[in-house]
Amino acid sequence: MIKTSILFGLSCFFLILSCSKNSSTTPEPEPTPIDKTANLQGTGDSANDLLSNDKFTKLKIEIAYVTGFRPTVAAMNDFVDFIRQHTFKQDIELIYTELESPDKEVLSLQEIAKLESDNRTVYNEGETLGIYIYFADAPDDNDDEEEGLVTLGAVYRNTSMVIHEVTVRRLAGLSPLITNSDVEGATVNHEFGHLFGLVNIGSPSVNDHEDTEAVNHCNVNGCLMRAELQFGSSSKSPVLAATDGTGLKSACDLSGFSVLHLLESRASKGLAAAPNLDPECILDLQANGGR
Repeated sequence: MIKTSILFGLSCFFLILSCSKNSSTTPEPEPTPIDKTANLQGTGDSANDLLSNDKFTKLKIEIAYVTGFRPTVAAMNDFVDFIRQHTFKQDIELIYTELESPDKEVLSLQEIAKLESDNRTVYNEGETLGIYIYFADAPDDNDDEEEGLVTLGAVYRNTSMVIHEVTVRRLAGLSPLITNSDVEGATVNHEFGHLFGLVNIGSPSVNDHEDTEAVNHCNVNGCLMRAELQFGSSSKSPVLAATDGTGLKSACDLSGFSVLHLLESRASKGLAAAPNLDPECILDLQANGGR
């Protein structure tokens, strides 16, 4: 009986000792906060980083889309080809993020920036440059169909852009000559051209080819960055971008009907749906580290 009591006491002692050790275990350190500063700069500020492999060798692009508004495979394949054609980035990864609808009839640029802040997961890390593209289910809040002004897409930071997919699909449905992927491809490539620094937004012009009335757009006929594809107040003012969403401005508001007419014209002539960059824009990219 005495032995049993001693054994029981020892068992309790070791049990208490074990619990004491477990309770004093050092908690795991919290993950280091992501430094988002480099991804919250002005449009064109990362042009050289996108074009060259000097600092970043990989490109990770987050395709964030509202449920039911995922971009077409064809447009995304053409988009990746466009990047590889004009940059030295060969390691390109697309990350698809499905999001719930914000339930908005229209979206302002400030609201889009807030959605990015809430949902973006891909940022610069090591030798990987992060890009965020939001495919929205609501049109731009400045659209005016009576005036023939509807926005397909916009860039507003060095690694951020929005595509108004609901408007893309509606306009593509107006023409039997073009498809959703045609309009998507032209829109994404045009806006990404601005992230490349075109025209004079981070990739200075080797020769003068900037439109005198629509800044940051090309004056060469047939170019993807042609000024006639763009409209809005930002065409008359310098490119501005805030880091906190306050006073945020778009570097480009891509006009839906202008793109529609361009694509229809090219399709009727048997040409590829979306135009490419003209030699002057390509020369600018090459001078800033691109192909």
